Amino acid sequence: MSRLDDLTRIRDALLAAAAAISPFTPGAVAYDEKSKRGDPVTAADLAANKVLHDLLPSPGEGWLSEETADSPERLKSRRVWVVDPLDGTREFVDGIPEWCISVGLVEDGVPVAGGILSPPNDQLILGSLESGVTLNGKPIRASGRETLEGAVILASRSEWKRGEWDRFKDAPFTVKPCGSVAFKLGQVASGSADGTWTLVPKHEWDVAGGAALILASGGRLLHADGTRPAFNQPRPKLPNFLAASGGLLREFRENWMDRSS
Repeated sequence: MSRLDDLTRIRDALLAAAAAISPFTPGAVAYDEKSKRGDPVTAADLAANKVLHDLLPSPGEGWLSEETADSPERLKSRRVWVVDPLDGTREFVDGIPEWCISVGLVEDGVPVAGGILSPPNDQLILGSLESGVTLNGKPIRASGRETLEGAVILASRSEWKRGEWDRFKDAPFTVKPCGSVAFKLGQVASGSADGTWTLVPKHEWDVAGGAALILASGGRLLHADGTRPAFNQPRPKLPNFLAASGGLLREFRENWMDRSS
């Protein structure tokens, strides 16, 4: 199977999932709380999850999704689909247009291809390590900014509201709050922002699609300790996640990391 076949499958699955979500109205949709933290889940999440599961994995390929009970069977697969059927469900419930559908293909622990579809922004970002990245069919790249001076960094909207980014008020970069982490990663991959990071744990499904796009567009992924994230782990939860150019991340880790502790 070629990478072009993978990208075609990702694109078709994203569009089909968007169609499954379309009957639901952002800002006017019922939801349940699926955790003690009050994380919402809607019928739209589940509808998109079913479509993605029906269209993406072939025999022998693994599956990891926020809306499917995890199975250790995926650990036996070299190729694993890691998806979030509706990343930014809280934004979807609140009617904030910062949610998306995220699909990542992981091979031997590395995100090699992915796609992020943001229906409210009419953005389909698609890419692989071999092909680079496109936005609505047009080639794009990450900004490549190598210094924090003048950079635009996207922050978790919830972290922003809790005041966790106040410590960077005198930093040389501009901080912009934004919803879905997958949406943020797509914006960095497309060059609309220079970087994004969170120093709290994230599940693999939150970031796998965006991680593939970041790498394919010339960016870099790191943990706070400087190691590279590995995917399809037995416990699919990453301790933290940083995405930008290598130089920008180096400067942040050397000069600003202590403000995040």
